[in-house]
Amino acid sequence: MKKNVLIIGAGGVAHVVAHKCAQHNAQLGDLHIASRTVPKCRAVVESVRAKGSLQQPGVLQAHALDARDVQATAALIRATGARIVIQAGSSFLNMAVLSACIATGAAYIDTAIHEDPDKVCETPPWYANHEWKRREECAAAGVTAVLGIGFDPGVVNAYARLARDLFFDRIEAIDIIDTNAGSHGRWFATNFDPEINFREFTGTVWSWQNRQWTPNRMFEVRQDWNLPAVGTQTTYLTGHDELHSLSSLLDVPDIRFWMGFSDHYINVFTVLNKLGLLSEKPVRLQDGQTVVPLHVVKALLPDPASLAPTYQGLTCIGDKVRGTKDGQPRELFIYNVCDHAACYREVGSQAISYTAGVPAVAAARLIADGTWDVRRMANVEELPPLPLLTRMEAMGLATRVHDAQGDRPLAEALPHAEASNDAGALRAPRRVRVA
Repeated sequence: MKKNVLIIGAGGVAHVVAHKCAQHNAQLGDLHIASRTVPKCRAVVESVRAKGSLQQPGVLQAHALDARDVQATAALIRATGARIVIQAGSSFLNMAVLSACIATGAAYIDTAIHEDPDKVCETPPWYANHEWKRREECAAAGVTAVLGIGFDPGVVNAYARLARDLFFDRIEAIDIIDTNAGSHGRWFATNFDPEINFREFTGTVWSWQNRQWTPNRMFEVRQDWNLPAVGTQTTYLTGHDELHSLSSLLDVPDIRFWMGFSDHYINVFTVLNKLGLLSEKPVRLQDGQTVVPLHVVKALLPDPASLAPTYQGLTCIGDKVRGTKDGQPRELFIYNVCDHAACYREVGSQAISYTAGVPAVAAARLIADGTWDVRRMANVEELPPLPLLTRMEAMGLATRVHDAQGDRPLAEALPHAEASNDAGALRAPRRVRVA
């Protein structure tokens, strides 16, 4: 069994990861959190202790680390005895942290695709530009590297694999839908790192249609959906991480990603973009100083973690899957609903961070007990989905299925559920934070 966890980062997602690791430290062992900003790490540690999140007394320490320094990261992995590293910091750090894991033999987990600071919207499939080039290194070193195990990417990949394995004989289309029907009460803010958030939307929108990459402009294609719990939501076709693995690893002709945006967000984004304020390229000011416009905007916007105390409402994220089963057409929606206020009461976060952080810790637990310790690089859809969904159910993120038969918990919708230990665990009574 792998024990002892090093968490990289001290932002909103890392905050949730630390709390959830603490709730399972009997299994995960010593916990360490590291970033360049040690006071932020210490604040996370204090929050974990104040909330009483530790399952049992144990090590919970903060460390100073520039994770871009591979040797320093490897040294910290060795010094802490960490066998699992959860990269919950900026996605600019992914490849450096992965290098440190390969050097030390520690398992690697991240929640989003690697980003090159000098490139926006690289040529698809994005995973082939960085991560997949290192598959052989991971296999040669016997290092488990689970890529993109937040919610999207991550859980939505598991939903797609589950649909393929259990609900369909043939899948014709997967529409991944991410909506946030909550409100934080600020005039304008992003729900996660503004730099990463804006970079997603300033380039070409790539979707997988008719088995080929199809380009569009951001906010060009709109779709309204009537969703459980949150009602009618307006979304726009958007490029996103999971399309780039699902299109390669599952035989599905059409895979699209839809994200919800308000008119207000679109208006502010459009003005900032038109003025060049979302550019990642440095510009020289009249006084000779050099600034990166996107960094200035990021510095002026609220810290996403600061939104949590006032956030109200629900998120709804899932896969609408269309295909055939036993020769008959079938369509279903596999999804999760999460409550911002409930997340804050439990761990002091908003639901966007919560839905990204909980799956990463569920994956760490699966690596720790050997279920997902595959000793190679893997995207989530390459791994058995039910163990992940079972652990998430117990950790506060329940999965539901909406189809022609109604809206049901996942356990009730599974075919032959009684034959599966994991499905049986889904049926067991448990404390679930959100219905």
